Amino acid sequence: MNKRFTETGFPVRSVDMQRATDNITIRQGDTAVIRCYVDDKVSKVAWLNRSNIIFAGEDKWSLDPRVDLVTKGQLEYSLRIQKVDVYDEGPYTCSIQTKQQSKTSQVYLIVQVPAFVYKVSEDVTVNEGSNVTLTCLANGRPDPSITWRLLNPSAETLDVGEYLEISGIMRTQAGRYECKASNDVATPDVKYVNVVVNYPPFIKGAKSSETQVGRQGILQCDATAVPKPEFEWYRDDKRLSNMQGITIQITGSRTMLLVANVTEDDYGNYTCVATNRLGIHNASVFLYRPGTGRDINGSACVCQSLWLLLLPFLLPVLKC
Repeated sequence: MNKRFTETGFPVRSVDMQRATDNITIRQGDTAVIRCYVDDKVSKVAWLNRSNIIFAGEDKWSLDPRVDLVTKGQLEYSLRIQKVDVYDEGPYTCSIQTKQQSKTSQVYLIVQVPAFVYKVSEDVTVNEGSNVTLTCLANGRPDPSITWRLLNPSAETLDVGEYLEISGIMRTQAGRYECKASNDVATPDVKYVNVVVNYPPFIKGAKSSETQVGRQGILQCDATAVPKPEFEWYRDDKRLSNMQGITIQITGSRTMLLVANVTEDDYGNYTCVATNRLGIHNASVFLYRPGTGRDINGSACVCQSLWLLLLPFLLPVLKC
């Protein structure tokens, strides 16, 4: 017979030792009351923990200040243990002596401990394609179950266990990982690990501009990358910078080339280049006069390299 409680006790019946032991299940830190009821025919009564005497009558033999008696008249002789800990687990015996015979009642105290995560991986930054192992170690009684989730919009359970193995991690697997340890004793313990995945730039949007002479032309590139990309603009093999009539704007993962007052000489092919330490990606866009039929979305071509210094030599080959 199993029961869980905080302050409420469990009646110990005056029966012989052959009867099956009753169990009390209690959470660490709560108060256990192990109840024993007697009658007026009892001459001697005592509480024992294993072979150690805790109380003999009302004389306390234990030095533990957390332990005391709960008595109501002469009919109750219950043992109370405050702030129960794991070392309190074990058998407790109420021993009763009458003129005719001795009787004992035994209860086994089971102490449960809430799940607690005592070690979790530090936040980690890796390159795309790397193998990643996240660790989450927890203890508790009973042993806790550990589950992992990536807190993206779906937040589906990824795996169960202390270790989460990710082979060839992708950029879509970056984010905040949740480790949850639970054993139904109390609220689960939750810890988090942030995983950053580095990857080379990719220009996902390149916009050309159909602009009349005398108007402002705007060319645009949007790129994704970790770490954040750096941008450059080229016209043929010449790198462009902020100068009279031309303004380069960079805001986060977007760059724009603004031509304030378009002339005939400004029409043509422009190249935006996104770089980080993992690679390069470029896209060709066009500034053109109305009616020439250019694709206003431009076109992009991939160019990944760790050697940015070679870019002027590579651009003629990489143009789409």
